[in-house]
Amino acid sequence: MMIAEFIRRAIMQGIPLLFGSTGEILTEKSGNLNLGIPGIMYVGGISGVIGAFLYEKSLPSADALNPALAVAIPLLCSLVGSLLMGLIYCFLTVTLRANQNVTGLALTTFGIGVGNFFGGSLAKLTGSSATSISLGATSNCFRTTLPFADKFGWFGTIFLSHSFLAYTAILVALIAAYILKRTRCGLQLRAVGENPATADAAGINVNRYKYVATCIGSMIAGLGGLYYVMDYACGVWSNDAFGDRGWLAIALVIFAIWKPDVSILGSCLFGGLYIVHNYIPNLGVATQEIFKMLPYVVTIVVLIITSMREKRESQPPAHLGLSYFREER
Repeated sequence: MMIAEFIRRAIMQGIPLLFGSTGEILTEKSGNLNLGIPGIMYVGGISGVIGAFLYEKSLPSADALNPALAVAIPLLCSLVGSLLMGLIYCFLTVTLRANQNVTGLALTTFGIGVGNFFGGSLAKLTGSSATSISLGATSNCFRTTLPFADKFGWFGTIFLSHSFLAYTAILVALIAAYILKRTRCGLQLRAVGENPATADAAGINVNRYKYVATCIGSMIAGLGGLYYVMDYACGVWSNDAFGDRGWLAIALVIFAIWKPDVSILGSCLFGGLYIVHNYIPNLGVATQEIFKMLPYVVTIVVLIITSMREKRESQPPAHLGLSYFREER
């Protein structure tokens, strides 16, 4: 059962990465390189926390909590907060044609600052001296699992003991993969990322595709932050608690060779590598940090291998990270 529990925890650890990588893949397929994913996940998390906090404080008693509203309000707040971050990125990089790398890094710094500011402010409203806030009642609604999971032994532990957001992450990744591979919309999106000038000449609205793909990708990534707070962290928000998960999500994009369905398995692998040191006894602090480097080492190895193979389907979009100037057609 220890192996089953390890796999379950690895999946839980990987779900935020799956949300982030799926959102970033959609964004990069449009030619936008959004390095602001860590900040967007942060904003998605704190936006949900703000919504949950205000809802819980508005209740006359804990028994008056409505489970449907307890889920819907933070979910909507998270999507709106992430959408605003995506719109900021698009306005700067698509409309104003600012440098995508600099804009993304600025969004990450901005998002983390926003999260820490509001997280600390909410903690002060509760009278807590620490920069953390607990939303246990809302978290319990998010963490509701299938009631019959315990009846299936190790299978139930691994596959049936997760919350609805975990299954949503997998479903969203599969839908994204289908859209990119099998639909006209996905074909046009990939055309925009590969050669926007040709796509523009074919009558495709390049800017619209960039805006829509980036904003939808940002909303998906923001759900990764919400999942981490409400499910993995059991409703406890702590400043700077996300660690490097946002950057791991970006690394997962490379590992998955820009395929959302591959990122499902990749997220489980990354999640397992991220926590494997907790299951190995008698490890020193230095050795633990080495184990935490494994996801990045694996990503570098995959990047080297795919670069050597030179298969076009394993490469990033040709126009990734570059602004499109219609006048240059």
